[in-house]
Amino acid sequence: MTTAPHRIQAGYLPGLHAAEVDWQVLRFVQGDQALEVEVPVLSAAQMDALAARVRHASARHLKTMAVSEIIAVIDQAIARLLDRSDPYRQQAEAYLPVVSGYDRDMVRLGLTGFFKTFRAAQLHRFVAEDFANPKVLDCFQPTPKGGAVRAFGPDLLVHNWAGNVPALALWSMVCGLLVKAGNIGKLPSAEPLFAGWFANLLAEVHPPIADCFAVVWWRGAGDDGASALYAQADTVLAYGGNEALDAIRQRLPVTTRFLPHGHKLGFGVVSATALDTLKAPALARLAAWDVMRYDQQGCYSPHIFYVQRGGAVSPRAFAGYLAGELANLHRRFPRRPLPVEDSAAVAKWQQGVEWKALSASATESAVQLIGPPSAAWSVAYSDTLQLLAPTAMQRTIQVVGVDALDDVVPVVAPHSRFLQTAGIAAAPAELYRLAGLLGAVGVTRISAIGAMSAPEAGWHHDGRFNLLDLVRMTEIEQSAELAAEPLAPYAD
Repeated sequence: MTTAPHRIQAGYLPGLHAAEVDWQVLRFVQGDQALEVEVPVLSAAQMDALAARVRHASARHLKTMAVSEIIAVIDQAIARLLDRSDPYRQQAEAYLPVVSGYDRDMVRLGLTGFFKTFRAAQLHRFVAEDFANPKVLDCFQPTPKGGAVRAFGPDLLVHNWAGNVPALALWSMVCGLLVKAGNIGKLPSAEPLFAGWFANLLAEVHPPIADCFAVVWWRGAGDDGASALYAQADTVLAYGGNEALDAIRQRLPVTTRFLPHGHKLGFGVVSATALDTLKAPALARLAAWDVMRYDQQGCYSPHIFYVQRGGAVSPRAFAGYLAGELANLHRRFPRRPLPVEDSAAVAKWQQGVEWKALSASATESAVQLIGPPSAAWSVAYSDTLQLLAPTAMQRTIQVVGVDALDDVVPVVAPHSRFLQTAGIAAAPAELYRLAGLLGAVGVTRISAIGAMSAPEAGWHHDGRFNLLDLVRMTEIEQSAELAAEPLAPYAD
């Protein structure tokens, strides 16, 4: 029996009292737990006032801090989130599995691994990845060509977050803080909790910046409140499906910088050199983790593994190892209960595999579905080269045997606009040669298999600069420096 629902408020609204705001209730049920989340619905006038407050506070406080000071504040907040005795971490472990449906241990381990990428040392590396001299975020710095340059973040950066993975909002919110922007984020209905918690935690850790950010909500493409916010934004950073991103784009003034991140397709490539009897089972275990993490909901999750023939372990045997490892992981991290539409998508994908097997001619190698159809995971194997195509996610994966690693390039190239992550298991020379070929057709991230669904700090999301894309550069040309010299007091 489901227990009586617990109710909590989401969002973060500096300067607004809860009684002044309308609230929409989102309901979630996971097993015998029920949760009601109240999300704020602001009028256009309230959104205007909130945006003005955030913009003003960020100019007074955040923009006057050194980037190293901002990193220290974030690090303090992250240290608390890594402490399992901290109330914020306990809330996350208690409620994020309810709203997301993911296994509690998967969420716990996923949060720890994710938060560790935002410690101070990682953030300093993150900033240095985009700025050869991070001090350009604080003041004018000399340039090799003469003169000086400084980077200015947006006065108001609006985030439109996706909720397919818990705590995903942390990534872009940290980016906004590092470039000293006033930040307002729109909660996803699928995961409306973490961003508000993080905002409250930052305000506790460093009260002077408490008004420099806000966390709001609206349904779908938005209402008058959303339009009021978009009208004030310098930059909008958005995640989601292509249709949702297009709807946002149409609402923005032509002068607003728009940075969209849409759906992507990930895949893996396994060289025969990785397929001896010792390495292959361990590699299959790593591949299974990439498939299992958040049930392939991340843009970096794999849909196909292309496995080269010629090793001691055949591609078909590797598929069997992968199926066994997914079965083991399901016992440890059960797949979340699927909504009707997701169950239907999985069943349709499995039926498609079975139909291909039945319709294969005598001269063709049939596609095989490995494991029981009723399992909470599915592995399909094909000896015939297959184009890159999405599976039904939810731990559904295809393994395809190939004669040569180069054969993978032409079958993924038609999806260049949707390519992002490729996991590769190959010797160094093979790795670099294949990375060059895949990069040329659109792949922007090459990782080890096992790390596909756990990007490292400072990765270039969709091949873009996380921080550089958010700033504008102001240059003092050398001519201005030289012209100023005769006007200095010491020139007389």
